[in-house]
Parts: sequence; C-alpha cells; structure tokens
Amino acid sequence: MNKLEIIDLKVEVGGIEIIQGVTLTFHPGQIHALMGPNGSGKSTLANAIMGHPKYKITQGKILLDGKDITHEKTNLRAKAGLFLSFQYPSEITGVAIGNFLRTAVNNLREQKYSVVEFHHLLKEKMAQLKMDSSFMRRYLNEGFSGGEKKRAEILQLIMLEPRYALLDEADSGLDVDAIKTVAEGINLVRKTQQEMGIIIITHYNRILEYLHPDQVSILYQGKIIASGGYELATRIEKEGFEPVIKNGHQRRIN
Repeated sequence: MNKLEIIDLKVEVGGIEIIQGVTLTFHPGQIHALMGPNGSGKSTLANAIMGHPKYKITQGKILLDGKDITHEKTNLRAKAGLFLSFQYPSEITGVAIGNFLRTAVNNLREQKYSVVEFHHLLKEKMAQLKMDSSFMRRYLNEGFSGGEKKRAEILQLIMLEPRYALLDEADSGLDVDAIKTVAEGINLVRKTQQEMGIIIITHYNRILEYLHPDQVSILYQGKIIASGGYELATRIEKEGFEPVIKNGHQRRIN
C-alpha cells in the first residue's frame, strides 16, 4: 500500500537527541496535522524526513511506498515525491519566482516545459490561488510580507505536485485573513491533487478549522503522546496541551 512511514525514528541535532523514537504513518489523500508546544521537535522531524544534513538519524527508518529512503540525499527524496515548505522562507535576490519554479519543475520532469508553456501553466495556477500575475516577476520572497511568503510556498506546492507535502507552520506569523487565504490554497491543492498526502505542522487549531484534518498527532519532547481525529485538535484549542501531556505522561509511567 502507498504510504509514508516513519518507524521508531531517533534524530540528533548537534549531538543532542531531539526525536526519541517516533513512529507515524502518513497516507495519500489525507491531511495529517502534527501539533505540539514549542520545542517539541516538530520542525526537526520534518527536516529529518526531508534529509537535511544538519539532522542526524541515529535509529529507525523512513519508508516511501515501501522503499527505504532513510539515508537518501535530499534531491533524491524530492524527486521521489517529498516536499517541505519552510517556516521561515529565505529571500533570494535576483531570482524571479517564475524562473525559479520553471527550473524546479523541469528538474522533476522527463519532458521539460518550454518558457511559453510554463508561463501559461503558471498563470493558470496563480489565478486559481487568486494571485496577481505580476507576482511571478518578483524576486523570491524579497520584500514579501509573511502572508505573501506563505502563498509563494503554496504556489510551489501546487506547481511541483509532490506525493507528500510537509508544511512547517504554514500559519506562523499570519493574521486571521492571511491564515484563511493560505488554508484556501491548501484546500485547492487537496481538491486538484486528491492523492497527495499533506502533513501540516502547527501549534494552533486556527488553520485546522479550515482544513479539518483526517488525523491529528501530538508531539511532545520528541515523542508522540496522543493521536486521534480532528476532535483532538479542537480539544487542545479549548484546554491547551497540558491535559494531553499529563495523560501521555501517565500512560508512559503505567
């Protein structure tokens, strides 16, 4: 069966173990929310799955549709269908969004898009996301607001069409209107690419109110302490993380 599996994964950063034996399964066509307080290891887990060299896997496996990619290079994971959006996207002066995306998309395809073909496709996708076409001529993330940076990440997502997308705090630093706009973009991706698995990393339920994830997992101190459906996220919105953390700690003691 097609799935992205994380099996008993342990990850170190600078010699300190951050992920302490995480097992998770992400399914195609589903939204899986990964929640937890600051410092729980959510971004560390996402970067380890994507193959960032700073994050050292010391135990466990990452399987993509049954294939072991635990020690694959990042570019090969991307070609295999993984995508990571950044919590803090970098500004790249001199690189227009349109050129950047055409290079990225063509690197994943056997049959390359011409400049004209890609221009038409990009305009179509930008229109779907309610983005002005002039956006494609701007330098990547340079001078962008927080909301514009996140929308640019969603534009990359819809153009690259990965099999599994890790969205690291897509709602970080956004106001209510911007969160709604980003969520609408994610839902558009979900509608047009129904087999894509989406893993959204967040502290809050605000963006999840628009997405209604199929599964919710809570990460705390490098371990999964609770899992459930969307009702788990709504419970955290009302009660905070403390009751879930307390119950998870009691289960480990018992």
